[in-house]
Amino acid sequence: MIQLTPGAVEEVKKMMEREKRSQAGLRLAVKGGGCSGYSYSIDLDDQSKEGDKVFESEGIKVFVDGKSYFLLNGSVLDYTKGTMGSSFTFQNPNAKGSCGCGASFNV
Repeated sequence: MIQLTPGAVEEVKKMMEREKRSQAGLRLAVKGGGCSGYSYSIDLDDQSKEGDKVFESEGIKVFVDGKSYFLLNGSVLDYTKGTMGSSFTFQNPNAKGSCGCGASFNV
């Protein structure tokens, strides 16, 4: 399972409101690329797809394809605000290393 922190939940709800998609869920995925091998993908999606792992975290529906779930299971998604900007961040126990900015990882 993937957990969302209160900060991530708040930001996802803001995204849904901005895009007028109150019934959407959060799609999390891992894609090949980035300076460490894999990069995270975060988007809104209106429904699950065949083969998705579907669950709810803090009232937010979360959709993750099977291959990505293997790499994300046990992760915590947070939203951090700092002096250099704001962004979603993953605390991923499956990652063996990551790039300096945290946007990509390797296993």
